[in-house]
Amino acid sequence: MAAVIGVPDERRGEVPKAFVVAREDAPADRDALADALRIHVRERLAAHEVPREIVFVDDLPRTTTGKIMRRALRE
Repeated sequence: MAAVIGVPDERRGEVPKAFVVAREDAPADRDALADALRIHVRERLAAHEVPREIVFVDDLPRTTTGKIMRRALRE
């Protein structure tokens, strides 16, 4: 599961930052996993859409209806 928000950037104005909940069977090396995720996204999306930063979290904040609370991620 993942969520992406925009974070301020001096050069571009805003860049994507991804929050990812890794599966239990995912590799323990988070740096290698982040690189693999960037490669995967780069093959499918435009270069400016590739997250500059990937943060691994245990869980994503959700509303009572199950939607991801992006405003909580921005804080």
